[in-house]
Amino acid sequence: MNLVCDVLVIGGGAAGVGAAVSASKKGAKVILLDRLERIGGILNQCIHSGFGVKAFGSELTGPGFAMALQRQLSQTSATAYLSTFVYSLSPSEGGFLALASSREGIKAIKAKSVVYATGCLERSPGAIGLPGTRPSGVCPAGLAQLYINQGGYKLGSRAFILGSGDIGLIMARRLTLEGIKVLGVAEIEPYSNGLARNKAQCLDDFQIPLYLSHTVTKVNGADSLESIVLSRVDGEKRPIPGSEKTIQCDLLLLSVGLLPNVGLLKNSGAKIGPSRGAKVDDRLCSSVKGLYSAGNALEVHDLADEAYFEGFEAGQRAAEHALGLLSDEGEPTEVRAGGSLGYAIPSYIWPNGDEKVAIKFRAKRPHSKCQIVIKDGDCLIKTIKKDSIFPSELQILNIARNILTNNHKSIEILIEDIL
Repeated sequence: MNLVCDVLVIGGGAAGVGAAVSASKKGAKVILLDRLERIGGILNQCIHSGFGVKAFGSELTGPGFAMALQRQLSQTSATAYLSTFVYSLSPSEGGFLALASSREGIKAIKAKSVVYATGCLERSPGAIGLPGTRPSGVCPAGLAQLYINQGGYKLGSRAFILGSGDIGLIMARRLTLEGIKVLGVAEIEPYSNGLARNKAQCLDDFQIPLYLSHTVTKVNGADSLESIVLSRVDGEKRPIPGSEKTIQCDLLLLSVGLLPNVGLLKNSGAKIGPSRGAKVDDRLCSSVKGLYSAGNALEVHDLADEAYFEGFEAGQRAAEHALGLLSDEGEPTEVRAGGSLGYAIPSYIWPNGDEKVAIKFRAKRPHSKCQIVIKDGDCLIKTIKKDSIFPSELQILNIARNILTNNHKSIEILIEDIL
């Protein structure tokens, strides 16, 4: 089957639907592809509330947010093909060619521009070098969420969670509500890596202990998980001899980080940035002209609402590119993350565009009484004071474009502690 469109959106989660909706509103012919059977992506397995407040003005569950996205998409001219897996994306004459497999056979889609919104992936036991055997009962937290919330499976009776990311914290509560005893959560850092509200609502409210500066140093079991060894770590994250503690459990969930799903991006020739997603400008365009990215495929967001808004922005720009409404005038200003910043998005800012530019970044470590500094060499451009900044919170700054690009070839963003 051969299809032609102005904008191809790959991914049917919050960012992908946001992109399809906004591109359609711009007058572009839009096709959306997703490998799952339903719109919403991972939202469909997140049965807790807290979604949609910013995007739809009411607090929804994950499936409720997904239904709202489906209704919004159905009110546009966009065509969605579900249960369709995109396995190839490459630049082609006049745009891009995507190949996808479906129950109906192979689809070849030609598009003038693409929004890449494929979400993120969980780190596996092998990715973190988890020591010990590989019995059943060791599972990424997001996959366990899928098994329990959509499959109705009971995965064990005594659980432990490695990593204090938000999915792990939410699953600590979910397991407890399912009658599974959660023995604790271990975090290798000396601070929690989840949002403060999730720690309070999912651990503190259920009296689940959080072991900071701890990690799992051994997994025991042949066919099924029997126990783990928990050890304290020093300032270099090395296990401290003599601190080992054996915990009997039959379920170990891993909440040890998420990574943007960028396989197709790499094959298309797009450069990968410090966030491990695409390296993009302030229009969310990658190094391949016409190829845009948004949502967790670009950087891992704290809120699905923010991924939706980012997708909405990417869809607008992709439509403008496809319809010949975008122009590259002047030279972009390079943005670099310095000091304790893990990354900053965008990597480039054009001199022309909306009055304000959204700059997003994460810190590598916690800061209290600090200031965000934007500078060009010795030239101080702007400072913003903050009471605190945590790695678990994605920082979003809306800054006037003219002060960032005015005679600046490159700028640096960093955090300075206020003594």
